[in-house]
Parts: sequence; C-alpha cells; structure tokens
Amino acid sequence: MNPPSSGQCHSEEQCDEESLPVKKEINILMEKYYFVYIMTNKHNTVLYTGVTNNLQRRVYEHKNKTLKGFTFKYNINKLVYFEHFEDINEAIRREKQLKGWLRKKKITLIENQNPEWKDLAKNWE
Repeated sequence: MNPPSSGQCHSEEQCDEESLPVKKEINILMEKYYFVYIMTNKHNTVLYTGVTNNLQRRVYEHKNKTLKGFTFKYNINKLVYFEHFEDINEAIRREKQLKGWLRKKKITLIENQNPEWKDLAKNWE
C-alpha cells in the first residue's frame, strides 16, 4: 500500500533524497486525502484504528509517543494498514466501521494487503 514510484527523478538534475518520487508522492497524498489507518505494537497484539488528514505526521506522533493515551500506553508504533479518501465524512464512516469489526476481521483485512505485517512507514521521516 505504499505510494507508487517510477524509480526515476523528475528532472535532469542529480537525484537527492528530497527529489525522490516516492517522497514527493507521499507529500502529495498527505495534502489531498484523508486516511484511515491501523497501527499495532511490536508483537501485533494490540490494534489501533484512527483517521487523519496527514498520515505521515500522525504516524510520527505515534512512533515518538507525543500523544498520551491508548497508543502511548500500549506502545503502538507500527503502521500495518491504511486507506485514503477524498472526503472526510467517508473516512470517518470507514473508521467507525473498522472500529466496529471483530479483531479477526481486522486481521484478515491487514493480511490481505500486508501478510507479513511489515511497518509500512518504516522509512518515513
């Protein structure tokens, strides 16, 4: 579920980290969409579902424990699933829907897209 990348720079200039297509596409996604996401802890024992308009910032906040509460208490720091929406109301509806699901159904959703439960934000700054 990572943003697509062409693997090439967008200009004739030498590539640097800031000009990599993946980074640009992530930034574009952050500005245009709302995200519903699922995060977990190191051992995948606790699932947290949230909604945000800036996924990269929100994941950073969880990983760096800037937010006290559930995710702080249970050491939620691994992004395992996300969806994007153009309409905030659709995103909120989806978040509520996922929160109402049993754990087993959430696990199936995650494993259909991320069977190894990799941290989808591992290389984000």
